[in-house]
Amino acid sequence: MKILVSACILGENCKYNGKNNKNQKAIDLFKNNEIFSICPEILAGMSTPRPCAEIVNGFVTDENGNNVHLEYVNAVNLALSKIQNQKIDLVVLQSRSPTCGANQIYDGSFEGKLISGMGLFAKALKEKGYKVIDVETFIKEK
Repeated sequence: MKILVSACILGENCKYNGKNNKNQKAIDLFKNNEIFSICPEILAGMSTPRPCAEIVNGFVTDENGNNVHLEYVNAVNLALSKIQNQKIDLVVLQSRSPTCGANQIYDGSFEGKLISGMGLFAKALKEKGYKVIDVETFIKEK
């Protein structure tokens, strides 16, 4: 099985704060599968660290109030073009991200409140017919 995985889950320091979301339990479950690691923000040349961003009224906005939606849309488009010739069976993404959030995202208040929703990349993948789940769901199902 070929699995597309958020790079931060695999331990790559690509989060907005310069850290990662390494999930050893998920990594252990990935073995015996072909892994395709991706971080749309890094593909787009975004810095690490960078200002925290959330989806506010449908647009990705950073914590300083800057509309960064186009940069994130560009990141998604770059990531989609990178995987277009890949036969991907499953996509496992990091929760809560304005890019990769598959079930929940932050509510746009920058107060740590979660709501049901999808990040831009997760939504685009799902619209293209990929099976998309977040890492917590992946672990529970295995």
